[in-house]
Amino acid sequence: MRFGLVGTGYWARVTHGAVLAREPGVDFAAVWGRDADKAAALGEEFGIGAYTEFTEFLSHVDAVAFAVPPDVQAELGARAAGAGKHLLLDKPIATSVADAQRLVEAVDRAGVSTVVFFTARFAETNRQWLETVGGGAWEGAWARWIVSAFAPESPYANSPWRREKGALWDVGPHVLSVLTAALGRVEAVTADGGTGDLVHLIFHHANGATSTATLTLNAPSGAINVELSLWGPSGLATMPHGGSTAEDAYGVALRELLSNVAAGERSHPCDVHFGASVVRTLADAEQQIASRRRSGHS
Repeated sequence: MRFGLVGTGYWARVTHGAVLAREPGVDFAAVWGRDADKAAALGEEFGIGAYTEFTEFLSHVDAVAFAVPPDVQAELGARAAGAGKHLLLDKPIATSVADAQRLVEAVDRAGVSTVVFFTARFAETNRQWLETVGGGAWEGAWARWIVSAFAPESPYANSPWRREKGALWDVGPHVLSVLTAALGRVEAVTADGGTGDLVHLIFHHANGATSTATLTLNAPSGAINVELSLWGPSGLATMPHGGSTAEDAYGVALRELLSNVAAGERSHPCDVHFGASVVRTLADAEQQIASRRRSGHS
């Protein structure tokens, strides 16, 4: 299957591009970027065509992988779906409910297959853990994604959309992807904010369980902590760390999209519909935090 890559940044090159270039069954054929020089450089690195005109880019591919800011992804993803291209999207699929819905509608009209890359859901160690805890008697969970994304040495230090949208939209999707797999669908969220992009979330799951999450991208280096644990009559179960790289996880997502396309399957646990549900939850949280800040409660 001929794949094209949308995006020319760090994540596009070291994860998406690297995996697309080595995966059997994939003909990594083209890259699109807004910056002609960056697109040309990535095209030269992987020996593929480089384009700045999106329609021309689409004419050379059967499926599209995305590594661009969410608002750009939502617009171009809808165009790609309209052209009949299968989509390997990145999280979050958008940062507004309206944009997410337009993308869903474009996918549904076209009947194409989609997978959204939530890294934590495709890491093999996490999948094994989720299988182990599945069916357990869990009353709740807590998650802490307290990280330092903007340190000078971070590859994401100059990411405008992450600086604008913060932890809620960058790492919030990771947390939701795991908590929903373990505890079921989120029906409602209660949210408040702290200093900077610090957010505190309470998720209310359809099965009656509740879970909490504390998120920030601006933690001091000595305070970094990533943890997710379930608790209940079954005891305490903590998600393991390590064992799977981002490239490993992306390879799993890519292979599952290829398998679905070959089988004519349109649904996936992490398809565009699930991606849209994550956007709705995060947008609700964002609105609550903004309202509290306007009223002086945060």
